[in-house]
Amino acid sequence: MRGFTFVGEFPEGVKKSIIISAPHTCMEDFVIGRCFFWMQGRSVKFLIKKEFFKPVLGWILRKIGGIPVDRSKGNNMVVKTAAVFRQYDELNIVITPEGTRKRVEKWKRGFYYIAELAQVPVVLGFIDFKTKRCGYGPSFIPSGDFDKDWHILEDFYRGMQGKVPGNFSLE
Repeated sequence: MRGFTFVGEFPEGVKKSIIISAPHTCMEDFVIGRCFFWMQGRSVKFLIKKEFFKPVLGWILRKIGGIPVDRSKGNNMVVKTAAVFRQYDELNIVITPEGTRKRVEKWKRGFYYIAELAQVPVVLGFIDFKTKRCGYGPSFIPSGDFDKDWHILEDFYRGMQGKVPGNFSLE
């Protein structure tokens, strides 16, 4: 797909997980990521802001695994998403912790707290435009100490580049 090489293996035996997708700097990330999962035959769902779920586009997004997200404060999205895992024997949800394609100074932590509450591993997925590689990196079970576990993410994603390099930050 567009000259990308797919690398890495999904953790063996894992039926439920949060898969991070980073860097996330353009809409092309979504297309490449979806192609990657389809080529692997891996069924995934993804969180996307509810505003995209208008007639026709909303139907398409749901068909390909979209879960609408209300990003307003106080909606308990972490608790609601963690509860969804109880409804499935197998469920992998892709989350872009940057939360937007624009540069952010801090990643959103919801992916971590969802994984912790649902008791599922976090799988580090990536799309690196610098090396034209995408795939899976390591996975980990949240320890409950985000700052400690953050070093796993920081070490893995350091040096990666999104299609729009200035929009990716590891903070």
